[in-house]
Amino acid sequence: MSVSVEHITKIYGTQKALDDVSFDIKSGEIVGFLGPNGAGKSTMMKIITCFLPQTSGKATVCGYDVSEQSLEVRQQVGYLAEHNPLYLDMYVKENLTFIAGLHHIANPEKRVAEMIEMTGLQVEQKKKISALSKGYRQRVGLAQALIHNPKVLILDEPTSGLDPNQLQEIRNLIVQIGKEKTVILSTHIMQEVEAVCDRVVIINKGKIVADKPTRELKNLEGGYAVITIEFDKEPEISSLKEVDGVNTITVIGPRTLQLNVTAERDIRTDIFNYAVKHNLAVLTIHKEEKKLEDIFKDLTRQQAVKA
Repeated sequence: MSVSVEHITKIYGTQKALDDVSFDIKSGEIVGFLGPNGAGKSTMMKIITCFLPQTSGKATVCGYDVSEQSLEVRQQVGYLAEHNPLYLDMYVKENLTFIAGLHHIANPEKRVAEMIEMTGLQVEQKKKISALSKGYRQRVGLAQALIHNPKVLILDEPTSGLDPNQLQEIRNLIVQIGKEKTVILSTHIMQEVEAVCDRVVIINKGKIVADKPTRELKNLEGGYAVITIEFDKEPEISSLKEVDGVNTITVIGPRTLQLNVTAERDIRTDIFNYAVKHNLAVLTIHKEEKKLEDIFKDLTRQQAVKA
């Protein structure tokens, strides 16, 4: 396992920021680490990166213990914090050369050139960091985090405040990096998680409330999809309700219905069979699955109510 977290608890005074948290992340996974503000995400990231000690429990990165072997852990981890720390008075290339020196990289010039190419900084490399847009500053931050070729990359809100073009560029870069490295990505942008992450871990009030592949998370018990369908004639509602998987039906027009259906399987074939059996023609049909944002809200609200 690239990252293993076992029963981690972190207490500040009388408050439990993390409460018996456990999860494992395999090499090559891109994992979305989600939660409301104050849920414990940043605390967990700081423990994994050795910035903060846990109160109890154990965490390892690439087999190294974060408490006992913090130097070895830091050599394996690249970390881009939410508030990207950069030396604004340095030039891009100068800054990366300085960071390469801190990591004692054998051939710094070659590695800096590789990072500039990978992160798309060629045009900006001779500029001062203070003159860069936020998107390019994030690229410099990624280059800093990657320059020592870590096996694990931890990104805390890497696309916060970027415009749509910059968003897409950084997301594409994260996907590219994830082909070779383990990536833990913290974000509040659910579309980003769906586009980038293989798996989602959701934390709320210091506890893990979900840990599943992104696709499976949408099919949790209670997961649903909405099918909007237009027939050529008005259907009989009572008989349509008998189609297996149909939960509720809402009439939105004379011949148009919205079906709330179970998301575990696609029932559109059953609906077409129903139409044939009842001498109906399907004019239009559209399926919209429950969004990750809805799942996130449901899980964090449920956990809050139980607490």
